[in-house]
Amino acid sequence: MTEPGSAIQAELDQAYGSRLLTRRQAALLLQAEGDDLRRLLKLATAVRDLGKGRMVTFSKKVFIPLTRLCRDRCGYCAFRRDPGESGDGFMIPDEVLVIASAGAARGCTEALFSLGERPELAFPEARRALAERGYRRTIEYLARMCERVVTETGLLPHVNSGTMSIAEMAMLRDSTVSMGLMLESVSTRLLQAGGPHRASPDKHPLRRLRTIEDAGRLRIAFTTGILIGIGESLEERIDSLFAIRALHARFGHIQEVIVQSFRAKPSVPMRGHPEPPLRDLLRTVAVARLIFGPDMNLQAPPNLSPDAYPLLLLAGINDWGGISPVTRDHINPEAPWPTIEALRDATSALGYRLKERLPIYPEYIVHKAGFISPSLASRVMALADEAGYLKGQGIGYGV
Repeated sequence: MTEPGSAIQAELDQAYGSRLLTRRQAALLLQAEGDDLRRLLKLATAVRDLGKGRMVTFSKKVFIPLTRLCRDRCGYCAFRRDPGESGDGFMIPDEVLVIASAGAARGCTEALFSLGERPELAFPEARRALAERGYRRTIEYLARMCERVVTETGLLPHVNSGTMSIAEMAMLRDSTVSMGLMLESVSTRLLQAGGPHRASPDKHPLRRLRTIEDAGRLRIAFTTGILIGIGESLEERIDSLFAIRALHARFGHIQEVIVQSFRAKPSVPMRGHPEPPLRDLLRTVAVARLIFGPDMNLQAPPNLSPDAYPLLLLAGINDWGGISPVTRDHINPEAPWPTIEALRDATSALGYRLKERLPIYPEYIVHKAGFISPSLASRVMALADEAGYLKGQGIGYGV
């Protein structure tokens, strides 16, 4: 009988000669320890460098939490609010524009809109608040705020607004350059009693996969990813990554894959649930790099690994995500983003160069036609250089 370590070494040897990782290889490599883990990280780094060179990107953004009201009750979420709780309701337009204007003044290009899912279906207070503004649905109000942000501040909206119909995404397309929805997991077990998605109808994997698929049909540059450590098995984690890969193979629209770790917070039902250790995050990032290959943009949030985020570069990421000099991470308010200067220094210390991008990735500006709405094309082209990155960063890659 083959020892686990020997089997992992054999799969690593085979992976070196393979273009993309198989499910069988991924399942074994997610158990790598010691020297096997170091070899796995080295391989993931080599694959990333093959596609991305020595450049690591980020987007300078503001975070706009349009509403925290949400009909879902995920066991790990500290963002959502019920009516009557502090921070409930909808931001008014002036509040949105003050944040966006502050970001524009600090050189940001991205307005990240994050909001709860379909609160009007759960709360009469949400329906009344929307009606007072002249809207029936949260998505309609979001579309209008995106339009105003583009027109009045010049920032480019990226929206994380939960599951959407294809008609709703089409409504948003003219005022957003990209959209996002974390798949989180394809596990239906997490919907069962005691699971983190038990009271969250919008976390059903089929609903989320349909949204991601419809974004591909509309040619929307899309960000998605997985959340690890919420009770999924390693096999379910792998299946989630392969589900994303399959959709990208069909439509070519996944601009970025995020691997994010569960973080316990005092205010959430899962506050006593163990967080995944750093080696689990590194393994998963490295396996994700091998599953998606050299060309995918892979991210893991640096603020969720504050003492160790440079190690993520050694696992195969090539992007730090959105970093804000203006607003905090409202999803993880206890975890401040590193400063851009600290991020640049940490990146440089490992031999990489930091470069600023827009909220739509360069390849979707320069190499992939049809992913930018005509209504936003002139603004995007005014900001992007010939390679699709933010203009004015000099000849080199550093910022």
